[in-house]
Amino acid sequence: MSASVQFSNDVMTVPDGAALSNSICALSMSPADPRARTYHGRGGAVTLVMGPLEYNQMLDKYLLFTPGPVNVAETLRTAICKEDICHREPDFDALLGSIEHKLISLFQIKNRARYRAVVITGSGTAANEAILSSVVGKGAILILSNGEFGERLHKTSLIHNKRTHLLEVPWGTPFDPAQIAAYLAAHKIDVVAMVHHETCSGMLNPLAEIGALAKTAGALFAVDGVSSVGAEVIDMEACNIAFVSSSSSKAIGSYPGLSFVVGRKKHFKALKRHAAKTTYLNLATFYAFLKRHSQTPNTPAVPLFYALDQALTDILRIGVIKRYARIKARADLLRDGMRRLNLDFLIEEADMCSILTTVRVPPSICVHDLRDRLREKSIIIYEGKGCFAGKVFQVGNIGELSDYDIRFFLSALKDVLLTLQAEAAELVAPVQSKRTTLVMLPTPDRLRAKVVS
Repeated sequence: MSASVQFSNDVMTVPDGAALSNSICALSMSPADPRARTYHGRGGAVTLVMGPLEYNQMLDKYLLFTPGPVNVAETLRTAICKEDICHREPDFDALLGSIEHKLISLFQIKNRARYRAVVITGSGTAANEAILSSVVGKGAILILSNGEFGERLHKTSLIHNKRTHLLEVPWGTPFDPAQIAAYLAAHKIDVVAMVHHETCSGMLNPLAEIGALAKTAGALFAVDGVSSVGAEVIDMEACNIAFVSSSSSKAIGSYPGLSFVVGRKKHFKALKRHAAKTTYLNLATFYAFLKRHSQTPNTPAVPLFYALDQALTDILRIGVIKRYARIKARADLLRDGMRRLNLDFLIEEADMCSILTTVRVPPSICVHDLRDRLREKSIIIYEGKGCFAGKVFQVGNIGELSDYDIRFFLSALKDVLLTLQAEAAELVAPVQSKRTTLVMLPTPDRLRAKVVS
């Protein structure tokens, strides 16, 4: 369905029978921009007349082309405003039970009775720190790092675990399984921890290979799935994963502020053997409260639990595999469009996660200027970090982004790149010819020296 969006006297009108969704691609441009005059909506018929003030308010909404946080669905906006409940009452018990059931379904775990899921009020880093501070005990842990978030796992582990080992390769470089196997053969390691999707580069690290190596070495395998859960297949059973962490605000598509850990029951039960290293993030305590009371040990952010429950409901209603395919299709659309703009990617596409593309900044373009110009069009992207700072920009494709939003982004990106390249060209001084002829012009009368007799 297409709708003609017209502007007259600073009023935007959508005729009866047209459709607008929570996409804002038609509202991200000036009314004078001809591209704003056609908008393809998604379902439902509305008639809308919008005045200047309301239009400006709509411009305050951004298209978040980031790996999280993301634009959330309207169903979540409704869910987060549900009635107030007490977290020590049966209402919350049922809510937490619903979330746990749906998380196990999201991972498509066949032997469901062997797994539990605890939910933590805190970002994905909270879930990672809960694992690193609770699982190792007095043992040895090996951190595999090929990027920013692998480094964060290492720094966190150093705080809690004296016997922390690090096997590190440059950012954006694939791991060498033979090197990892050799290290495990030479050292007694109890836990191996790795980031699944290393967001700094967009690289997806292999679970099956590393999980098999950990199993051979007799080590538990802990996975940081903060930005991959909800977009990539994570087979905990086949990949020998003891614990996996994730966040509500990435590929799952909910609001920031919640994280969770899914793990084998037998591994959760074993945590009580270790002395607690934290109070708030002790996984053994979370598991005990979940098992005995179907509650959390501390006061949870209840509205965020409602939103997470709704996000999981929406995913399962679509179908897990179908949703993975939808995210991948949007990544393909985005990458195909950027290739048509002659942009190069940081890593090989075979190594990429399906939620994020890391793009090399073209010559003569300042990435900060690129980000600012896109922001003026209500588009938010990421700049590179660390050793990639100033060299790349990152574009996500999760959350409530439609194919039309992606096409709008590609059109805006093209315009901005052309504008910035033209501006850069104007700053380059013209090259002077070697055969320049100097012409002596007569001196104006007013500049001639006066002779006083």
